Amino acid sequence: MRSSARTIALAFALAACSNSRESVGAVFPAGGGLYGSYKDTGLASWYGEELSGGRTASGEAFDPGAMTAAHRTLPLGSFAEVTSVETGRSILVRINDRGPGRRDRMIDLSRAAAHLLGTDRQQIATVRIRSIVPSSRDASLLRAGKSVGVRTPTYTQAYSIDTAPTREPVPAFAPGRRYVLQVATFSNEGRAEALAKRLDAKIVKGGGLYRVRIGPFKDAASLQRARDAVAERGYGDAQVLPTD
Repeated sequence: MRSSARTIALAFALAACSNSRESVGAVFPAGGGLYGSYKDTGLASWYGEELSGGRTASGEAFDPGAMTAAHRTLPLGSFAEVTSVETGRSILVRINDRGPGRRDRMIDLSRAAAHLLGTDRQQIATVRIRSIVPSSRDASLLRAGKSVGVRTPTYTQAYSIDTAPTREPVPAFAPGRRYVLQVATFSNEGRAEALAKRLDAKIVKGGGLYRVRIGPFKDAASLQRARDAVAERGYGDAQVLPTD
């Protein structure tokens, strides 16, 4: 979770492109927008005092007592609901770092988050993860490193961890229309340019944001291949959008 920046960069170069420190205090719109639909099931690990004070991808020091987590693609400063499949407990965490370093794991929790979830007595645990937009009160508590307590999980759909979640097929192309694949949205132009260069993509500017897009595509098969390719590189939530 708190691996050196060099190691993270080598292992997850594409995911690290979205590590904009400016997004640490970001506010995401109700309904979640690009990231609000994220939900998945997989393995969670956790880290404690041995890495206390180490620098996270957000620039802040790692505090094992804060309700934080590391994820490869969710925006820094965003929030996620994590539910233990075994204990049934559900907690909220703030994403402030990139990881995990092992590809078979989906999220790294702080020691405090793992303790509240009831998974701190084991190295890994199966969890369900859902991106959320918390209330202003809960967001303030989490940004201060505090817990909002155990909650009733609102994401109950379980996926098998033996296979990747099934993505919906790309929509049928309407006659005369073309579509693009929106891979990610940044508030930092440099980060957007770095990802666009790696993916041979374009940047669409607007509203103070920089949207990285691939296309347009003339047929659904090409679009499906492109979406599968970016998903393999950590961008499984890429959106399919019409060009007009």
